[in-house]
Amino acid sequence: MNAPRITRVAQALSPLFVALPTLALLSACAASAPEAESAAPAEKAMVASTRTLASFKLPPEEQACYDREKEPYTSVVDAHFHPRPFGGAAIPPEELFGLFDKTSVRFVNYFGIGQVLDLKSGCTYYLDCQGVPASPSIKNDFVNGMEVVAYPHDNLHITLSMTFMDLAHPENIVQIIELYDKEYPGMFSWSGELNVMKQALVGNLHEPATFESIDGWAPFMAVLRERNIPVTLHSDLGKDEDPTKYLPLMEYLLDKYPDNKIVWAHMGLSKELTTIPPNLHVSIMKDLLDKYPNLMLDISWDVLYNAYHQWGPIFIDFFNAYPTRILPGSDFVAANTKARDQYAKELDVTGRAHKFMDDKAFRHIALGENYFRLMNLDYHAPQVCKKTGN
Repeated sequence: MNAPRITRVAQALSPLFVALPTLALLSACAASAPEAESAAPAEKAMVASTRTLASFKLPPEEQACYDREKEPYTSVVDAHFHPRPFGGAAIPPEELFGLFDKTSVRFVNYFGIGQVLDLKSGCTYYLDCQGVPASPSIKNDFVNGMEVVAYPHDNLHITLSMTFMDLAHPENIVQIIELYDKEYPGMFSWSGELNVMKQALVGNLHEPATFESIDGWAPFMAVLRERNIPVTLHSDLGKDEDPTKYLPLMEYLLDKYPDNKIVWAHMGLSKELTTIPPNLHVSIMKDLLDKYPNLMLDISWDVLYNAYHQWGPIFIDFFNAYPTRILPGSDFVAANTKARDQYAKELDVTGRAHKFMDDKAFRHIALGENYFRLMNLDYHAPQVCKKTGN
């Protein structure tokens, strides 16, 4: 760890220790509502929103204001969703649409699984199949494209994403994008989730990106930039023994491609990194957001809630301070073996932070304004209703 990083760690930890008693008290208050809801998980998320996709076409002043006391705190956007598993059968499209209808979600990113498990293995989940290769592939993306055409749904806006890119070997990525252009002209307007460094996949022969391979991204990153296509990157921040071990990779690629719209999935967290001090984590995120205007953070996956819900105020203050730089998502993987209420439960857990955000952050994050702006979509988030009295 270099000297500037040591200084940053010390600066981040200092206010944590000074304010520890106060933070503990505040965090107990902030966690009380989510904790209490665990007895009846996803109750609010299971209630279908009365707002239609078409309603978001109206200018904000023509939409009914959003009543946060009566309407769901879960997001209208799921910017990180996998309609197919790593292997095996997926939830059928018609059933999947029914799951969305039962929640608040009206906009969803269809992320393929870029690293598909060997089809002959019979495996559904990579952690259950250590040693089975998980290789970059176009398979998921092509199936997603076919199903979106075959099963249209007038109450759901689906954004298709290219997830085939092998970031360790980027040489033929532009040629494969040309294949997508031929087979699915104009249909793919996002890229990712792509793995820069994913420790959990190393046991399945995942090859992380390197500084040299990141240099080789230039041709395909130019295509994404020209087409205004965001890219969602999974890049582990570090691990419990060394919380910022892989941060240099992210810093390097952000320096190399500052004009690309880059979304950092899960704010860099993973199951291998659950003990990083929250003040340190937030200070790193702030530094990067301040330095790179085109960077956004994705707060999908329950790893954030499970690891840090007891530090609620630190993160809520952060979200409120950077309301235009955050995207919501569930990171749900739609394996057909899952119970059908599992999606609503995961949407609920990943959305619990929303209810503590201020109105501005809630509108931009949970009501989709950030997503619409990032994608240049002709949709608008409603205004939040003003509170009336006590």
